[in-house]
Amino acid sequence: MNLEAFLQKDTYTSNTSRGLISGFVGGLVGTAVKILIEEFLPVRKIEQKSAQLKIVDDLSTKITGTPISAENEALAEQLVNFPFGASIGAAYGYGKKDNDVMNIADGVIFGATTWISTHETSLPLVGLEPKSKNIPIKMQANELFAHIAFGITTEFVRSFVNERMKRSQNNL
Repeated sequence: MNLEAFLQKDTYTSNTSRGLISGFVGGLVGTAVKILIEEFLPVRKIEQKSAQLKIVDDLSTKITGTPISAENEALAEQLVNFPFGASIGAAYGYGKKDNDVMNIADGVIFGATTWISTHETSLPLVGLEPKSKNIPIKMQANELFAHIAFGITTEFVRSFVNERMKRSQNNL
């Protein structure tokens, strides 16, 4: 079964499929933008490992008996970033499956709530990041900005990909 056949009719299934696919792609691109921003705006102290690296380090230690080597840390971090960003992008796309119109405010809200639900709550709760009161406000603002850029990019790409897929489907 090819993608064109899969998306042949404008039904619940095709809306869902387009939503998931366009959100997934949007999440990938949004993650790349977030990573690029974090190259220029510090989001943690230099000596502090990211939550992603802590997860991969722990997994590596359990499997191989040794943590990730210093030269592989950047790659290992992205092994968490991209799948996470793509999967929450897919969930976002699913949520917007019946709303084709691009709305930047939705992207801002998506990025901000992603930041709140990860860096401000769940990651500190499980001990992967310090509590927000222990993080300089400038670094928190940088992290929030990067997440909002992630959300806006995800929304923009989701809308673009969804529209292209819909247009392609209607030309069948």
